[in-house]
Amino acid sequence: QVQLVESGGGVVQTGGSLRLSCAGSGRTFSGYVMGWFRQAPGKERELVAAIRLSGLYTYYEDSVKGRFTISGDTAKNTVYLQMNSLKPEDTAVYYCAADPAVLRVGREPAYWGQGTQVTVSS
Repeated sequence: QVQLVESGGGVVQTGGSLRLSCAGSGRTFSGYVMGWFRQAPGKERELVAAIRLSGLYTYYEDSVKGRFTISGDTAKNTVYLQMNSLKPEDTAVYYCAADPAVLRVGREPAYWGQGTQVTVSS
């Protein structure tokens, strides 16, 4: 059974940091694109960041550039999202996702994680 298991969400004050982890199991994700979507109440889902574990591709949504860093560990089938300088508008449920081709809003990825809540208090 293929699974994506997330960890690292929580509550932090404005300006603080959190690190999300997403560990894949049940298959190798070395050639996959892995990343995070987020969805806040009443808002559309958006793709925050993505990386191809084999390298040569990363993506960041404009509002997180310079604050968030995505990285991957092929040996561990794991992707990380380091989130710095957090703002209240970053509050959302963050969902890990993986796909052999691409991660894009409006396209269902091959695999989803269960979601982890990130809350940034002002």
